[in-house]
Amino acid sequence: MLTQLKRIHTIVSCDAKDNIYRDTDLWFRDGIIARIGDLDETPDAVFDCRGMALYPGFVNTHHHLYQYFNRSLKAVQGMELFDWLKTLYEIWKNLNGDTVYLSSLAAMGELMRYGCTTCFDHHYVFPRGAGDLIARQMAAADRLGIRFVASRGSMDLSKKDGGLPPDSVVQTIDEILTDSRRLIETWHRPEKDHMHDIVLAPCSPFSVSGDLMRQSAGLARAYGVRLHTHVGETRDEEDYTLSRFGLRPVAYMESLGWVGPDVWYAHGIHMNDEELDLLAATGTGVAHCPNSNMKLHSGVCRVPDMLERGVRVGLAVDGSASNDGSNMMDEIRSAFLLHRLAWGEKAPTGYRLVKLATAGSAALLGRDDIGRIEEGMRADCFLIDLEQPDLLCAELNPEDLFGNVGYHRPCKLVFVNGKLTVQDGRLLGVDEEKLYQEGAREIRRLLA
Repeated sequence: MLTQLKRIHTIVSCDAKDNIYRDTDLWFRDGIIARIGDLDETPDAVFDCRGMALYPGFVNTHHHLYQYFNRSLKAVQGMELFDWLKTLYEIWKNLNGDTVYLSSLAAMGELMRYGCTTCFDHHYVFPRGAGDLIARQMAAADRLGIRFVASRGSMDLSKKDGGLPPDSVVQTIDEILTDSRRLIETWHRPEKDHMHDIVLAPCSPFSVSGDLMRQSAGLARAYGVRLHTHVGETRDEEDYTLSRFGLRPVAYMESLGWVGPDVWYAHGIHMNDEELDLLAATGTGVAHCPNSNMKLHSGVCRVPDMLERGVRVGLAVDGSASNDGSNMMDEIRSAFLLHRLAWGEKAPTGYRLVKLATAGSAALLGRDDIGRIEEGMRADCFLIDLEQPDLLCAELNPEDLFGNVGYHRPCKLVFVNGKLTVQDGRLLGVDEEKLYQEGAREIRRLLA
């Protein structure tokens, strides 16, 4: 199928040369970007994009989709990470397949309406008897049409072992590795054009044993899948690894084999110069989650220093309960203002943050076929309407507007793999009213 996006006001390519295209067409053929400019062929579908700006689809590199059904709960407002987790685990131990399916639909639906075309989720809560939760997430992604990377997260240290979670949501190493192997063999595909993938993602140094970390790394590398975990999020985590292992979190990760180009960490806030140099030298990446870091009073990630050293950085919204939103546009605005406040002239520009949220994030997931608008890339993109009073003057600089001005309206159009998934701000794959009713009913059950 050949699709023409006609008379686009501006294309922000986020390619290696930072090309910006004005008043031009974009063509998709069978899910691939076939041409930027004129093409002497008759399209099967045409979209009039006058007055619109087009961007590569955002790639979210860290989320906890199930937390979408625990947003803005009064009981946990003002808490910092460890107390926040211990309180919410008492709710999360009641997750079931319906919770995970509906929360994934709602959270990824919000992501996609605001320009996200690829979502990575870090799911690590597997209550006994809850069923195949990853399969339910994959089904939700397919229904929406979003590109999805799931994780087989894990926890094997409960409260009795010195960890944070209750016994009912931790598993033995054998249970975890057996299920990890099953999920890899079910969902991992080496082809680059896949819509699904799997990552192994033990939760964090304070809920996972060193043995599980080592064996997960060995299993992932045997199958060629990537590795992800939380590292350097809070001072409490630093105190934990120092007191138990005599090592700071990054050194502890290195001792377990958890550095390298197939590894990326969530947060990476509390890191010194030597640790940043290690990340740069080994190709280990960081998913930056500014809204979550501010809300939980975790600290400010040293993103300008990371970029200066060549550390691979992507952007992420983090779990909805620690952010209360799933909006990458909003994340760019928050990151821009946070780093302007903390770093002044060293702070990344609005456009640099768009590149982190697209090409930079894609690289963390091992994808070089998404995150840029170039011929031969996958046709993942979104468009917004520049010709509106809210964007007067800002439309002169569309590459920076998500940082400089902020933009918080759903997209006019979203395409994933060349297929239209959002039109005029509405999801095409789900009945939004029905999703609200079913989601509200499941939240009442969960909180009861």
